[in-house]
Amino acid sequence: MNQPAFADSLHPITWPQGYQAAASFTFDVDAESCTIAHDPSSTRRMSLMSHQSYGPKIAVPRLLQILDRQDIKGTFFVPGFTAESYPDVVRRIADAGHEVAHHGYLHEPMQGIDAATEAGYLDRGLEALANVAGIRPVGYRAPWWELNWQSPALLVDRGFLYDSSLLDGDAPYRMAVAEGDRRDIVEIPVDWALDDWEQYGFYPGVTGSGVIESPAKALEMWTLEAQAHHSQGSCFVLTNHPFISGRPSRAVALEQLIERVKELDGMWVTTLAEIAQHTKDTVQEIHTHARIEVPLFPGAGASFRPAQVHVPAHH
Repeated sequence: MNQPAFADSLHPITWPQGYQAAASFTFDVDAESCTIAHDPSSTRRMSLMSHQSYGPKIAVPRLLQILDRQDIKGTFFVPGFTAESYPDVVRRIADAGHEVAHHGYLHEPMQGIDAATEAGYLDRGLEALANVAGIRPVGYRAPWWELNWQSPALLVDRGFLYDSSLLDGDAPYRMAVAEGDRRDIVEIPVDWALDDWEQYGFYPGVTGSGVIESPAKALEMWTLEAQAHHSQGSCFVLTNHPFISGRPSRAVALEQLIERVKELDGMWVTTLAEIAQHTKDTVQEIHTHARIEVPLFPGAGASFRPAQVHVPAHH
């Protein structure tokens, strides 16, 4: 890349000694949960269920072999229902030294739910991961990346270190959990351009346009993103779904991408938990998010409360 990208100036970060940028390969092990959450009657569709079960049955073992051959650790976001359905798969992920993080219980729809309902989803997912593999996750990714305004406080209440669901940055940052609450949580932003769902995801009546992209196109696009993140010193986060990116040619392309990212000089390839802990330990600024209130639409106007950044005083 001839021209270095300009850094995310709102979220400055310095990486550990010897590194100039970070990258993480993450996997949402949805299996059947996301289609069931979308439409519970989908359990009656045998072929659809087989499409989703390809993830834990075939793809996860293949992806674990790739990560082992490339000698890197990934972050696997596992819904509680997936953990209960495929306990050996989740234990195999953990036993290989990868991070297991929280992704809801049944990949529940998050839009418009109240705090009590969301807390129930979080607690049921935590219980499943604990029972299946003795895991207490430090990371969370909301199903469909749909975080609610009450979510950060609910996560901190349960001891989470970070979330990876928002889309407003190229580098991790610390965010206040709520107005008037002095606690904060690390946010590691994501991007729809770095999600395999948008490149490959298709099932009739469920998702997608029917246009399934070539792995060569996805490899080119993700390579360009990785190079730009590297040149600007930010954080490249790729989101994969095993039932999508674990298919043969896509898995080969993913390994080629991992090799390219590893070859970038000074690129720290690690888990989101490692990136989050570094952010918590080294970044001082605490961010809030702009809030927009539209009491009645149309005709009543709207109010805008801007985002803020502050550095807490040390005690």
